[in-house]
Amino acid sequence: MTGKRILMIVGDFGEDYETMVPFQALLAVGHTVHAVCPNKKAGDAIATSIHDFEGQQTYSEKRGHNFALNASFADVDPARYDALVIPGGRAPEYLRLNARVIEIVRHFFAQNKPVAAICHGPQILAAANVLKGRTCSAYPACRPEVELAGGTYADIAIDGAVTDGNLVSAPAWPAHPAWLSQFFAVLGTSISHAGVRQAA
Repeated sequence: MTGKRILMIVGDFGEDYETMVPFQALLAVGHTVHAVCPNKKAGDAIATSIHDFEGQQTYSEKRGHNFALNASFADVDPARYDALVIPGGRAPEYLRLNARVIEIVRHFFAQNKPVAAICHGPQILAAANVLKGRTCSAYPACRPEVELAGGTYADIAIDGAVTDGNLVSAPAWPAHPAWLSQFFAVLGTSISHAGVRQAA
């Protein structure tokens, strides 16, 4: 397997699992992942939040970990990356207001590069106007935004994922196994022996 160069756009109070798990999983199978945040540079950190389902009408939110960025947003050239990952949480609601974020997202769709978005991540896709005619899952509360952007909302199980061409999306972190598996397939990643070192 030839490792891909993957860009991950994150922000303060992005969902902890949806930031940490794909970042580490993609590294584990041999890809290069650059995590960036507007107005921050390599070595800075974002604050994550933990969203859980505890019986209330919506998810609960608690403070998560500090997640260290390993690249600087100001240096991002999307043409140098093979794929894009957009985690969910609260970060997408303000990241979508950043013109450069929107420009970067549009590049990946214009070039038909793999994109993985989860939970509230599709809020950014809707703002970038790249969902017209596309099927996209998201956290159920984001359904209106997907549909208002011209997309078809995939009403699937909380642990499911859907692939439409270059776009892999899912409703929330319980979908990580399905979401990452489908994203690996779009990336052309074989994970049966990736990152496994045989004992001598």
